[in-house]
Amino acid sequence: MKVLYFAWVRQRIGVAEEDVSPPATVRDVAGLVAWLATRGPGYAQAFADPRQVRAAVNQDFATPDAPVAPGDEVAFFPPVTGG
Repeated sequence: MKVLYFAWVRQRIGVAEEDVSPPATVRDVAGLVAWLATRGPGYAQAFADPRQVRAAVNQDFATPDAPVAPGDEVAFFPPVTGG
């Protein structure tokens, strides 16, 4: 699974993208966020409040209950505000 990080999410984690192999118990975006948050202090800080992070799975906006699978591309980014 390829995971992409944008804006302050990338800054806190320290990488723009990475390939990960989450455990089989990770089946949705929320599970992926919870697992990523255990990978180190930067991840924990980036995902401390999951409501502040948006996700896309295979370039489609995704809710926390959206399924994820090996081979997917999952992107995490802050909410977009307009003005």
